[in-house]
Amino acid sequence: MTSRIDGHVSPERERDAARARARARAFTRARRIATRRNRRLLGVFRLALALLEVVALIGNFAYVLGFRAFATANFFSYFTIQSAFLAVATLLVAGGYALLAPRDPPWLGIVRTMVTVYIVISGIVFALIVANASTRDYRIEVPWSDTLLHFVVPALALVAWTADSVFAVNPRVPWSTVGWVLVFPSLWLVYTLFRGEDVGWYPYFFLDETQVGGMGGVVLYCAVVLVIFVAVTALLVGINRRLWRRARDRRARRSGTPGRRGGPEAATAPQR
Repeated sequence: MTSRIDGHVSPERERDAARARARARAFTRARRIATRRNRRLLGVFRLALALLEVVALIGNFAYVLGFRAFATANFFSYFTIQSAFLAVATLLVAGGYALLAPRDPPWLGIVRTMVTVYIVISGIVFALIVANASTRDYRIEVPWSDTLLHFVVPALALVAWTADSVFAVNPRVPWSTVGWVLVFPSLWLVYTLFRGEDVGWYPYFFLDETQVGGMGGVVLYCAVVLVIFVAVTALLVGINRRLWRRARDRRARRSGTPGRRGGPEAATAPQR
């Protein structure tokens, strides 16, 4: 059977094309509905996580108030506390975007990744400090607020970050994030070292040269921590981009279009 009759497309070919267009439209509608639902769920999760972080901060502040030597300025000088405040602000903004907008702006993906790295590494460092304390015959008490701040919230933040990467609705996180992630820790480090020299107090033992064998020990510890920042960020960016490509290709296969370039909508966009 020929595909054309007198220069026109055969009725069978027209019906096949119409059915393909209908399937593509149905797929697009279903994907948009699923995307809106997932975005709302993600928005609620982000806002709930911000609330949990606020509870942890309030609980931790109330806990340290019970110590005679407590100084408010010292509390707010911890990297964990400052990164927690950044996490609250970021999660509130991200939650609003997830509930009200079809996708996040590109800059928000960068900020969310950086903040996720900050709170995750805060948890890692805290765990190492607690473990190190046990080897030096003294015990660090870990109240429920510290458990939330250093372990529960970072783990849930990773869940939220991963879910966003799996949905792949937002733009990919760029590799430049690996450089941007060092800005805040570097500024915090300079502030902490100058302040520590002035007041005689450091939030972490490895910043006090009297505890790590001199300034060389401080430099070594700080270099290791900064390398960890870079490594964790690079890992997350690589994961995000890989999951994003998989989601794009999966949508392209389902819709029957190439979808090799552009954002998540490329699977249904006309190819030019």
